[in-house]
Amino acid sequence: MSNQTRAKRIAIEPPHAEPTMSGWYLAAGPELSVVPQVGDIECDCLVVGGGWMGLHAARRFAELNPDSSVVLVDAGRIGNNASGRCMGFVIDLAHNPRKQDFVEDIKGNKEELFVNLEGIDYIRSAVEELGVDCDWDPQGKYHSAATDHGVADLKRFSEALDTLGQNYTWIEREELQAMTGSKHYIRALHHPGTILLQPAKYLKNAIKALPANVTVHENTPITSVSFGAPRHVCETPTGTIRASKAIICASGYLTRFGFFENRAIPLYTFASMTRPLTQSELARVGNKRAYGLIPANSFGTTVRRTIDNRLFLRNVYAYATDFKTTRQDVMKARIQQQVAFDRRWPELSSIGFEASWGGLLTLAQNGGMVFGELDRNVYGAAFCNGTGVARGAAFGKAIAEMASDRTSPVIDILKMRASPSRTYPKPVTALGVRIVTALRFRQAGAEV
Repeated sequence: MSNQTRAKRIAIEPPHAEPTMSGWYLAAGPELSVVPQVGDIECDCLVVGGGWMGLHAARRFAELNPDSSVVLVDAGRIGNNASGRCMGFVIDLAHNPRKQDFVEDIKGNKEELFVNLEGIDYIRSAVEELGVDCDWDPQGKYHSAATDHGVADLKRFSEALDTLGQNYTWIEREELQAMTGSKHYIRALHHPGTILLQPAKYLKNAIKALPANVTVHENTPITSVSFGAPRHVCETPTGTIRASKAIICASGYLTRFGFFENRAIPLYTFASMTRPLTQSELARVGNKRAYGLIPANSFGTTVRRTIDNRLFLRNVYAYATDFKTTRQDVMKARIQQQVAFDRRWPELSSIGFEASWGGLLTLAQNGGMVFGELDRNVYGAAFCNGTGVARGAAFGKAIAEMASDRTSPVIDILKMRASPSRTYPKPVTALGVRIVTALRFRQAGAEV
């Protein structure tokens, strides 16, 4: 180690422990054995973060470099991390009809579609070629409206889809209510291309399908790092990892590694799930065995009916000071999810929820993203700005290809994206987010 270039040691505050378990994780079957990192180890490539980006970065780097050793670490349990707390929509085309440039930015939207399709194809290959079980369901998504202003949002969205040459189908009240068993909804737009899956089940099972040259260590936070040559040195609570290359896929926590500081806007969004419904209860939630409903208003309630006979409801956004949320935050959001449950299935909603949780979402003020070589032999991808499953898989695959000295059309697209801009001072950002989210939540009205 005498040839190791001395580098500044950066102390890293590990992610906080989530106050509640993800319902997806609880419903994903038995836990896998934990293999924490112990002692001093060396590898050719260290991937930090086992979410959509990191898992696929580790897989792709190992595929391209079969003689190289790859170590993937996650601070918690893969599947119970932020990626395993989403709603399981693998989206091909972003669905925010309120974005003013959605129609005008044709080039940007087509590029985003191209990137997301790359991510979907890579996830699909894990399912079809590697046998990763995840309740894969390629039925598309339903953009659902409960109010006249929600229907107006859907009409604007349909105009954007027309401009982009996308196919879609209108679902009228009678069919929609028969499908969902809910009189709450009045109209929907079905857009094919999106995949529904069980996110925690995918992440857990994808670990087992990684190439043999990947070693996975969970419950292994990086507590300090010294980037240098010939190896980067990362400390954990139980040892040291020395790596020739590092790929950081730790979402907003990437900023704690010394890159893009004061650029992340951390939000939490919250969800609850029911226990498995009985046969008599299932008769009240429609004639379609599984579906995914995205609200016409982005601050409304997202709903999943899953193949294991549960309902999942998500709403409420909150600024996450220092990337943290509390059990009190989760329980406060659960009240709003119960309101949404009461509105949609009043004859059923008294059963309540079996689990409630929050999940971290990292935004940039300008919508920018992190992608590329951050330092010599240090690569990073972060800031999905939402719709993170397909996008995250594509980012992870592409950053591994870049780290392997490959090129691709996706890399070319992502290299042209804007970097995250600096946020306003934290108190100003926090206040602004709280005001905007509260206002948008109220404006959503019965779409919640």
